[in-house]
Amino acid sequence: MKRRTVLIGGAALAGAGLLALRPAEGGGMHDAYFAGLSAALKRAGLMHPVLVIDRQRLSANIAAIRSRVTEGKLPLRVVAKSLPSPALLSAVMVGMGTQRLMVFSAEMLLQLLPLHSNADYLMGKPLPASEFVRVIDRAGAEAVANVQWLIDTPERLKAYGEVAKARGLTWQASLEIDVGLHRGGFTDPAAVKAAAASAASRGATIAGLMGYDPHVPKMPNPDGAFTSAQDAYRAMIGAVREAGLDPAKLTLNTAGSPTFSLHCAGTVANEVSVGSAFVKPGDFDYDDLGALQPAAFIATPVIKASADQDLPGLSALSGPLHWWDPNTQRGFFIHGGHWLAKPVSPPGLEYSKLFGRSSNQELLTGSRQVDLKVDDHVFLRPDQSEALFLQFGDIVLYDGGEIGGTWPTLPISA
Repeated sequence: MKRRTVLIGGAALAGAGLLALRPAEGGGMHDAYFAGLSAALKRAGLMHPVLVIDRQRLSANIAAIRSRVTEGKLPLRVVAKSLPSPALLSAVMVGMGTQRLMVFSAEMLLQLLPLHSNADYLMGKPLPASEFVRVIDRAGAEAVANVQWLIDTPERLKAYGEVAKARGLTWQASLEIDVGLHRGGFTDPAAVKAAAASAASRGATIAGLMGYDPHVPKMPNPDGAFTSAQDAYRAMIGAVREAGLDPAKLTLNTAGSPTFSLHCAGTVANEVSVGSAFVKPGDFDYDDLGALQPAAFIATPVIKASADQDLPGLSALSGPLHWWDPNTQRGFFIHGGHWLAKPVSPPGLEYSKLFGRSSNQELLTGSRQVDLKVDDHVFLRPDQSEALFLQFGDIVLYDGGEIGGTWPTLPISA
């Protein structure tokens, strides 16, 4: 009897522990914001996947970022890849009062040069010398006079120099320095000094340094990581000074959306780069960006809505599966899917763990509290902007009450 009592008691405890692991039921319906956005989309007849930008939120983010960099006395360089729409870029550049752009591909540079001929361009990554050739040959040497080409190794400096010599032109080089991210760039101040000293023989003028530091907030000790990054940058500035250059006349670029605010409190650099923070995708939910609002969403209609017993292919599993996880009791197949994004409204929606991801009719599951019908909208928040913004055609603009037009995106490029 004692053994039986122990076994029964143990089983009861195990069962209680198992029940404690059971997912809690969540879910609900759109709040007032998303209900209003959905109604505006329906009035505009937009019943297919679209990328929506809330212009009021975008304007508020621009104002907040401008206030911060003004306080820090730092010019801002707009990261084009994160805002790949001419009108969106222009809105941010005008709002920030800047003509500085960071561009990450030859193709996007070729697209932007005619639109912003007076802009100050800094390449955000080192490109093969053949891409250097392509831009020069297509745009012309005069058109790229305001471009700082990013150089990460002595070998790339030499390769670009050979291209420039063959065409009889001079060019601007900005040296990529590693301040802790360890994905490339000069790591040794002596190598930076040597590159700066040899630039003239390659037909180049050293225009500046670029030290990207988005790793800082992800480190166990962010304050220590920032201090280390600043120390590394300071050593590189000393190296170019030893090479006979005046750092005050150079572009000393740093930051990125996760860290620009840190630099506004004090930095050895003289400009910061920001792109994604203006629309604040999900990957940018950092404490330092807490004053900014998500300003971009994917909106797509439900094309099939099912109760648990109706979900195709799940009849044999529906009982145990939906008992265990009440958030799988309803299923909603949406128009499109498999984006770098997460469901945000209605709350409680999840990607189907059984079906997996789909770019055609993605299945989202929810509890019975999610009462979506066919043609109702689901909203997802992008994890990032960049390439995702180029997947939907023209960007749809929401003005807080109605759809206020569209902004074309740049042609698709990697």
